[in-house]
Amino acid sequence: MDSGGLELALVFLLAAVLAVPLFKRFGLGAILAYLATGVLLGPHELALVRDPGKVLAASEIGVVMLLFVIGLELSLPRLKVMRKPIFMVGGLQVLLCGAALGGLAFLAGLGWKAALVVGLGLALSSTAVGLQLLAERKELAADHGRLAFAILLFQDLAAIPLLAAIPLLGKAKSVGLEWSEVVRAVALIAALVFGGRYLLRHLFRAIARTDLPEVFTGAALLVVLGSAWLMELAGLSAGLGAFLAGVLLAESEYRHELEAQIKPFEGLLLGLFFMAVGMGIDVQRIVAEPLLIAGGVATLLAVKTCLLFALGRRPGGLDTRGAFLLAGVLALGGEFAFVVFGEARKAGLLDAATRDRLTAIVGLSMAATPLLLMLASKLLPDRLASQAREYDTIPDDRHPQVLLAGFGRFGQIVARLLRAQGIAFIAIDPDIEQVNLSRKIGTDQIYYGDPTRLALLRSAGAARIKVFVVAINGVEASLRMVRLVRKHYPQAKVFARARDRRHAWQLVDLGAQALRETYGSSLEMGRDVLVALGMERAQADDRARRFREWDESLLETQRLLQDDEDALLQAARDARRELDGLFEADAGEGAMAQAARGEQPQSS
Repeated sequence: MDSGGLELALVFLLAAVLAVPLFKRFGLGAILAYLATGVLLGPHELALVRDPGKVLAASEIGVVMLLFVIGLELSLPRLKVMRKPIFMVGGLQVLLCGAALGGLAFLAGLGWKAALVVGLGLALSSTAVGLQLLAERKELAADHGRLAFAILLFQDLAAIPLLAAIPLLGKAKSVGLEWSEVVRAVALIAALVFGGRYLLRHLFRAIARTDLPEVFTGAALLVVLGSAWLMELAGLSAGLGAFLAGVLLAESEYRHELEAQIKPFEGLLLGLFFMAVGMGIDVQRIVAEPLLIAGGVATLLAVKTCLLFALGRRPGGLDTRGAFLLAGVLALGGEFAFVVFGEARKAGLLDAATRDRLTAIVGLSMAATPLLLMLASKLLPDRLASQAREYDTIPDDRHPQVLLAGFGRFGQIVARLLRAQGIAFIAIDPDIEQVNLSRKIGTDQIYYGDPTRLALLRSAGAARIKVFVVAINGVEASLRMVRLVRKHYPQAKVFARARDRRHAWQLVDLGAQALRETYGSSLEMGRDVLVALGMERAQADDRARRFREWDESLLETQRLLQDDEDALLQAARDARRELDGLFEADAGEGAMAQAARGEQPQSS
């Protein structure tokens, strides 16, 4: 078959329509269906596609899209909260697995540059397969699921400099490393970061005014592919540009709309990518070298399983079962390994035969992982599995006025006050243990689920809700919830729990009324401390009230300056001096005290 556009489209649709449902029925997943279909239809088997070059070229866009979505989901607050599992456990995993596998590759006869690339490439695990397996098994919220996500996130970050360094390593091998090329690459990255930071928001703001979804989608693709093309000009990986574009847009108000527009392209093109990888697996080579390939797969799985188990137990803090399951999910090779080995082949670090062997080893490890994980689950049964359940179905006969998103210590106080007044409310919390405990003590208005899912809000009757109370603990989840409500239910009022001043600024910018979670209780305690020191209760109440008014005014002033770091620092210094003056007024001293009492300041 000639690999024309129509034939390639038909092959891809055939895989999606026939192979994917068949594989998922046996619990093997869509990715393995794409791999197997690619192997079957590729030039080494049925040869329905004799020249997979066009598929391989098109599949690179799928990787670019994946990197863009990874960058789009990455935020500094999220990294800060997860910094220990991401950078400590994830960093150790990549370092130790890369060193061990790279050392074995060096002993097998590869040069040190090639062994370095091979070791780090094999240290990476499949984000797509790992997260899919965790989601299918409903273990994303489990301890080993959260740790696996943190490790995968670090691996995705580590893949960026690795892909960027391969062309430089290849040139260093042949003609010597030109530092001018490094400087040019850094300059282009800096231009993309600083230019994109100030231009992208203005671009999407102007496009959003057109109210044409297809133009918005086109602009998103333009930014992704344009950034990728710019990095290719610098001799770096196209995925690096897409990742940077995603990071630049991660904190923008258009993030969720961009993700919704890009996701369909990402899914389809990633399917094409895995099918292209399957077409590149030389089954004849596997048949010709079965012991070598099988030994490579066994070595890869054994080395990563041992190291991941050890990391899961000690720094990760998992029990024995959780550590085994972590190793079972992440011991396989990853999709980035295919890209790494392909780039290494282009750079002259690997020959074609070695690249084919490594590709076969990674592909077979991905195929074996679901089966090995199923075996591990049977050997290590979960005593709590019987307690797990899907998201709750919310009955449509309730007519609440208030929806509480999050039912922790903050949301429960709001709920108790509403209950005392006889106000109908509904609460949604993603913590199954919290839901079960609340149900046991008689709170029947709480349901298990993710309140940031639009479908769940609709089923809860969100269209009739008058007030949304966002009491979610996470900053990013809180902002996502507020954006969702303001977009789809603009008529409702939104009260949101704020962790700190910066979080409060972001919530106010989105149209919510922010309440800092410890502010009120801290102010009350400060007032009680003044009383304990001998101040009259009425005077302490007045000083607490005046401090609240001053601080809320300061909060609004600083919100307007939040994008200007220098102006914000100056405002903080001015506020400190003003606060000293406020205390002087409270003590009955100076012109501020006289003004507060309505008296004319005395001239000196």
